[in-house]
Amino acid sequence: MTSDTSDPTEGLRKLIELARFVLFDFDGPICRLFARHSAVGVAREQVRWLEERGLHGLLTNGVRNDPDPQVVLRAVDRRRPGSDLVVDLEERLTHEELTAVDSAWPTEYADALIRTWSAIGTRLAITTNNSPRAAIRYLAGRGLIDCFAPHIYGRTQDLRLLKPNPYCVRRALSAMGADPAGSLMIGDTPSDFHAARAAGVHFLGYARDARKEGLLREAGADRIVTSLKPVLDVVYGLGAPG
Repeated sequence: MTSDTSDPTEGLRKLIELARFVLFDFDGPICRLFARHSAVGVAREQVRWLEERGLHGLLTNGVRNDPDPQVVLRAVDRRRPGSDLVVDLEERLTHEELTAVDSAWPTEYADALIRTWSAIGTRLAITTNNSPRAAIRYLAGRGLIDCFAPHIYGRTQDLRLLKPNPYCVRRALSAMGADPAGSLMIGDTPSDFHAARAAGVHFLGYARDARKEGLLREAGADRIVTSLKPVLDVVYGLGAPG
């Protein structure tokens, strides 16, 4: 269902009809990457690894208790930008993400939506703060890689380029020869929204729960779905004969 106040179905249809290029965030709209391989556990292991090396002072108390491993990684990068420490910590996170792929939960309707959108000729890309290696492994395992390849853009060792920086969004647009005005990004975080807006791309928020929806609305997103089913219905209708 959508959570827009004015004729949500028609508004969603117009948004989808203009999209010749669609950019998906990975963890959220396509799957729950850390559904069973706990992100909280990964973040705690990062903190423990730093403490063992006498580097606990790089983290504030709030970051030490944050459940998001990317928050820990970015906090270290702010203190030691471009260092071997950041390279090592990023590679450790990539390893955990690759492990998490094996137990990730597909987002309901995502596989069908991706295949249908690709089948009607829409060009698709991944723009994620996760490792592109994790996205590639997941998509290959689901038989979806051909819907996206080679346009899978994710975390690099330059963490300043992570969303909300629009770097990966602009990189995808450039590689596909896409007009931002005819492009749509689907994401589930405020950083996705801000990156899309900075790149001039239309945005559709996906919120699997009320907390996610509240964060997106607070960021300024005004077109949000709580299920990909209505998106699939519209896309399927675009490809239906007659």
